Amino acid sequence: MSITTKRGRVGRVAVNVFAGFGFLYLFLPIAFIVAFSFNQPKGKFNIVWQKFTLENWTDPFSDTALTDAFVTSLQIAAISTLIATIFGSMIAIALSRYRFRGSAVYNFLLVLPLTTPEIVLGSSLATLFLGQSVIEFGFTTIVIAHAMFQISFVALTVRARIRGFDWTLEQAAQDLGASPMRTFWKITFPLILPGILAASLLAFALSLDDFIITFFNSGSTLTFPLRIFGASRVELPPQINVLATVILVVTIAILGVGSVIGQRRRKRLGQVG
Repeated sequence: MSITTKRGRVGRVAVNVFAGFGFLYLFLPIAFIVAFSFNQPKGKFNIVWQKFTLENWTDPFSDTALTDAFVTSLQIAAISTLIATIFGSMIAIALSRYRFRGSAVYNFLLVLPLTTPEIVLGSSLATLFLGQSVIEFGFTTIVIAHAMFQISFVALTVRARIRGFDWTLEQAAQDLGASPMRTFWKITFPLILPGILAASLLAFALSLDDFIITFFNSGSTLTFPLRIFGASRVELPPQINVLATVILVVTIAILGVGSVIGQRRRKRLGQVG
């Protein structure tokens, strides 16, 4: 066996080992959250394993304040994600489809919210809302703040999806008599839909677990992360782990369904081709 072959095998083993440690580092906290959703703590803090139980899952909404904050976070995430998906997708299509003077400036402005620290964004928005008396701090200001930074994530994700899109397909459809609106909904939209769905899921997750920007613009409104932070000094009930596990399971289910739909669509396109 040559020295080159031995080095290649050692390199592959080293890569696999480091990859294993990387996955362990990523998924160990998730496993901890799921496992402790089945724990029966002796006190108010669910941080030490005591006893396996299913009682936490029989009534996951027993903590009314935590449940209300959880529902509020879901509502904020849903509304802000809808807003960000619409505007972010339109921005991505415009920047990818058309070439115009000043597009580099728009690209820079699109990346700017991603590179700006959240504490700067949160405090800047809080100052903006304080400077006007139209909107009070609360649900509405959180939605506006979340949609602002979500738009950049959606636009960049959708743009990456349609970067290699063949725009001559639109021209071919219009040459066959299709209107621009029909061309978009029948040709363009189905092809970029997976990217839009992926961007929406990312935006929803970012909104759901945001703390810093929400902290500056929440007023008296409590979201799920704010409720956990406030209650962590007094108690950490297992219902936190239960609700977090529910979010994890739903997310995995959505990703699985999306993957199956994408595979079926690619298979159909392959058969047609």
